[in-house]
Amino acid sequence: MNQDESKSAYRGRALNVLTQAGCEVGDIIRIIKEDKTYEGILIPRSESSDDKHVVIKMKSGYNIGVRLEPNVKIEKVGKGIKPAFASPPLPPQKEELPKIVIMSTGGTIASRVDYRTGAVRSAISASDLYGVVPELADLARVDTQILLSTYSENITQKHWTQIAQAVAEHIKQGVNGLVIAHGTDTMTYTAAALSFALQNLPVPVIVVGAQRSSDRPSSDAATNLIGAVKAAAYGPFAEVVVAMHETIADTTITLNRGTKVRKCHTSRRDAFKPVNGSPIARTTSDKEITMLTTDYRKRDSSAKLVLKPNFSEKVALVKFYPGFDPSIIDWYAERDIKGILLEGTGLGHVSARCFGAIENAVSQGVIVALASQCIWGRLNMNVYDTGRDLLKLGVVPCEDMFPETALVKLMWVLGQTRDLEEAKGLLKTNIAGEFSPRTLPQEEQINEGGM
Repeated sequence: MNQDESKSAYRGRALNVLTQAGCEVGDIIRIIKEDKTYEGILIPRSESSDDKHVVIKMKSGYNIGVRLEPNVKIEKVGKGIKPAFASPPLPPQKEELPKIVIMSTGGTIASRVDYRTGAVRSAISASDLYGVVPELADLARVDTQILLSTYSENITQKHWTQIAQAVAEHIKQGVNGLVIAHGTDTMTYTAAALSFALQNLPVPVIVVGAQRSSDRPSSDAATNLIGAVKAAAYGPFAEVVVAMHETIADTTITLNRGTKVRKCHTSRRDAFKPVNGSPIARTTSDKEITMLTTDYRKRDSSAKLVLKPNFSEKVALVKFYPGFDPSIIDWYAERDIKGILLEGTGLGHVSARCFGAIENAVSQGVIVALASQCIWGRLNMNVYDTGRDLLKLGVVPCEDMFPETALVKLMWVLGQTRDLEEAKGLLKTNIAGEFSPRTLPQEEQINEGGM
């Protein structure tokens, strides 16, 4: 194994054993250990890995690591090709189909395993996605745009503005719908932001992601993308929605309103669940769309988009907890923060110890809003005297918005106006379905712990 192969992070004992066997990355090798035999493609290791294991990719598509004990034998079975990603050719377009734009921002749906580091990295463009999911050619004429190439934890308010402006430009050009490929960790923040920024939509805007990278056998990327494109092309609604697996099976994709959906699991494929609301539609494995409510904005090609893409960066999220230090609120108020979202308990409470700091912030022109830490339900700050006292101090209740949506809305509101009363009025106005007129029971989600 030459110096270039050593860059694949094999070193020490592992590098010596592979070199003696004449094996290079990409070769098909056989590993014999006691009475077991393993065969597969030799793949690189993570830079931080030890030198006591060799990793191969099995025919099943899964990787295994074998510890190099004294009785282990390695044989080269055949010459292979080093692991690499090659963009497949794009399928032919059918001119009679609706025109859809897939915008790539990065994230797991646009990622693959980097065998040099062992990590998952953003590497596949929207065009690549179209190429590896040829079924899309039977659904729509797909144009692609690489707008960003970043993990979602790096997305900021400026990116929301950039995405909204790009969507508006494509709508101006007459597309039938848009799909935004996005990392799942902050996908619901972006979906909420676009819900406020893109008003009076004429066509659907579908935000889609994947919990598992596109080159994994268990990836949900293709199924999610097919459902998203189907919804963008043929959905009768014109809203910003999130399209992800409804269950762990590849049978249905749910479409949840961008202001009413939350990521509830770190890794499961059905991680995204509606909060204080219900899915507006689902697509099935036969690609049919079923509307689940009559309460949605209708698709209307004659509608004129209203673009309001500005967001304030001078907003803070403050989570209350037992023993919370109120000086944290003072700290933000002293640093020219224009809005604070308090994540309070229950029906809308924080300790009376915080009242002085809240009053001080409000007196300095800071909007202080409050959302509940609870997953389901709505605020009612008139039930207990703590809530009533907070209302008297000028705290704005966020109804049944959960904290992520409430935070994004506060950022959006303060991006529209510097007038305090106008900002409060916008915060209390139902802009994009972020409020429900009343909170309906969600026994199924509650009984399943949100899953």
